Amino acid sequence: MAELAVGKPSGEYRKGLQSGISIAIGYAPIALTFGLLAKTTGLSIGETALMSLLVFAGAAQYISLSLLSLGTGIFEIVLTTFIVNIRHFLMSTSLNEKWEDEQAANKVILSFGITDETFSVAAVREEKVTSGYMLGLISVSYASWVICSGLGHLIGASLPQTLQESMSVALYAMFVGLLVPSMKKSAKVVFLAAIAACFNTIFTLTNTLSTGWAIVLATLLSAVIVEWIESVKNRPRGHGHE
Repeated sequence: MAELAVGKPSGEYRKGLQSGISIAIGYAPIALTFGLLAKTTGLSIGETALMSLLVFAGAAQYISLSLLSLGTGIFEIVLTTFIVNIRHFLMSTSLNEKWEDEQAANKVILSFGITDETFSVAAVREEKVTSGYMLGLISVSYASWVICSGLGHLIGASLPQTLQESMSVALYAMFVGLLVPSMKKSAKVVFLAAIAACFNTIFTLTNTLSTGWAIVLATLLSAVIVEWIESVKNRPRGHGHE
């Protein structure tokens, strides 16, 4: 696999591994928690590991657990995951400008491993990004996420049944922990969360939509409304005739 790199593959791969160690350490507790919560949600260790292998997206996987616990359909889960991860199109486009390798096949394969963290590390690198570097960066991060997800499930299985059942509350605490820092940085996020919560509450109380579709539609409507308000606010005001 190291042949994917341009120039000096082994050297670039090692640099990627070194850069990815900090990400791997940061992923460990989050992945352990995911594995533990997956166990309490009812997923087997095989299903937990497979989700981490095929999805490799923390926020999307946590949301999937929440939707699964609510009995949401597969299509709604896939659509919600797509909406949550749509920012990856922008990240990939930005990183493509810095990517030295001209072979599209390499970029297609390695784009699977682009996360918020791997993108951030690669984007701030002073040198050009190579496929060898990205392979090293992604492989150590990916391994940490998948292995720790499985370990988390094993740890969860060893806990008393009553404690396993009570751990479902931790899933909502995790979402609060993800949301609050963003809300502190931007009032826009506060409005987005509030509007989405209002729409979801209306859809749920009126039984207009199923739980999954209520979440999907509430997310889309709130995003559209907030962006429309933002565009109106930033629209240049016309000057009167003199």
